[in-house]
Amino acid sequence: MGYENNLNQPRYAFKKRVSRPPSELGLTFFLKGNIFCPDLWESETGDYLVIGRDVTKEVYGNLPSGASVGPDERVVLIPRSVLSSAKPDIPDAYQLGFPLKSE
Repeated sequence: MGYENNLNQPRYAFKKRVSRPPSELGLTFFLKGNIFCPDLWESETGDYLVIGRDVTKEVYGNLPSGASVGPDERVVLIPRSVLSSAKPDIPDAYQLGFPLKSE
């Protein structure tokens, strides 16, 4: 399960949607001939693919301490309802072997 690019297979193949469809959340809309559908998908690698609005330019000068955006990264905004609806499908950190955060 690597990140190699095989010409016969997309580099980041969509495996399954992990949120409710945008239409069920009332988040599908048209603007200037374009359709907007924020969404969250699990990839074949187990990572997540986020479909949302690129807000990198708007927030770049106001990143919190310790946060950075690399040249090939973007800050993507998705509505809270998309992430909340995906929560049942996203494993908790302890299920992935990460230690629980100490209080």
